[in-house]
Amino acid sequence: MAGDVDSRKSTSGYLITFAGGAVSWQSKLQKCVTLSTAEAEYVAVTEASKEMLWMKNFLSELGHDQDDYVVNCDNQSTIHLTKNPMFHSRSKHIDVRYHWIREALDEKKLKIEKIHTDLNWSDMMTKSVPTKKVEDCCQGAGILVPSN
Repeated sequence: MAGDVDSRKSTSGYLITFAGGAVSWQSKLQKCVTLSTAEAEYVAVTEASKEMLWMKNFLSELGHDQDDYVVNCDNQSTIHLTKNPMFHSRSKHIDVRYHWIREALDEKKLKIEKIHTDLNWSDMMTKSVPTKKVEDCCQGAGILVPSN
């Protein structure tokens, strides 16, 4: 959160895998300044969900439909925020464009699930991580790591 020292914007990152390999990924500064870690993750999970739905439509056009399209998130507060508008007093400042995810979840277009931070492969794109974590992330994303 607020990793850019000049703008205080957070970095969002996502990694979409299919058949054991990374097929879409992104790491970039968010368009807005967020006031909490949960809000920064909320913005990130919304952007990842938009890409996931694009991928879902693309795969459908290719004749490959699957039952579930899951976006993983390692922040429990963010997951609650996506599913429960009752946090209104603490989240009313969040831009309306990011609340789109609630409608997508209500329409069952995708699912949001909790993932343990140790299994969150997109971490390598959003923060400094130790070499072992980078190797784990690459392996989890289906990216070959050159041997020494």
